[in-house]
Amino acid sequence: MEPRFARKGEALIPAAFDYHRPASLDEALGLLTRMGGDAKVLSGGMSLLPMLKLRLGSFAHLVDIGRIPGLDFVKEEGGFLRIGAMTRQSTLERSELIRSKYPMLADAVPLIADPLVRNRGTVGGNIANGDPANDQPAIAIAYGATLVVRGPKGERSIAANQFYKSIYVTALAAGEILTEIRIPVPAARSGGAYCKIKRKTGDFAVAAAAVQLTLDAKGAVEKAGIALTNAGPTPLEVPDAAKFLVGKMPDEKTIAEAAGMAAKKSDPSADHRGSVDYKRDMARVMVTRALQKAAQRAGGR
Repeated sequence: MEPRFARKGEALIPAAFDYHRPASLDEALGLLTRMGGDAKVLSGGMSLLPMLKLRLGSFAHLVDIGRIPGLDFVKEEGGFLRIGAMTRQSTLERSELIRSKYPMLADAVPLIADPLVRNRGTVGGNIANGDPANDQPAIAIAYGATLVVRGPKGERSIAANQFYKSIYVTALAAGEILTEIRIPVPAARSGGAYCKIKRKTGDFAVAAAAVQLTLDAKGAVEKAGIALTNAGPTPLEVPDAAKFLVGKMPDEKTIAEAAGMAAKKSDPSADHRGSVDYKRDMARVMVTRALQKAAQRAGGR
């Protein structure tokens, strides 16, 4: 059936599908294996359900993993912050661990959509969807996170900066489910920040930047991660700008040059949020602000 928009007073209704609610991860994987490309994983549904209602896509089967035990957790273990894929955004928003040790996440979560979406939307859904406008992918890349997936052949790990292939296309193989996000526990003298500009509450970013820095004993940058949201067909890592920072003091001149390098790498599309030039400049501004804030946090200020 061709996509269509609702007439006045008419609700948009998705194409028909069968709904499955597996009780375990193994059961969910079995369903995905049997149904192949006709099935889609449903987690929070904050992106998938609107897409289905607008008839921008359709699937014969939805496999709801929302009630599978063991996929909702936030904890430090084995040198990593471990976040279960079914963890709600609102859980991160309330977490003292996130507020105290992972300021980039603490910055970002209140800026994701609105409270209604954050109460239902999941971290795993935000990351696995493959939408370059989602906030969590760039954050995972800047942190140097690892994404843990399970499939018919068992478990494997994928570096976040290798996960995104094209718009809505990821490294997830057929029948695989993202189960966990692992972020390395930050070293001493580390700080992160996420800066975002959007037109209104609930909107996607015009531009946003995720930055994670570690400073050495003299205050120079020892390690850096920079990634951009909504700056191209995938979340955009900016390794050249990050490498440029290493060994330098994060002063105004250095930050300005790194931010300019990042903006030049961006490849946004013109739309109702702004022109290409405007979005590139906003990417520069967001990287500048995020670098300044991350450096201040890493220095203990």
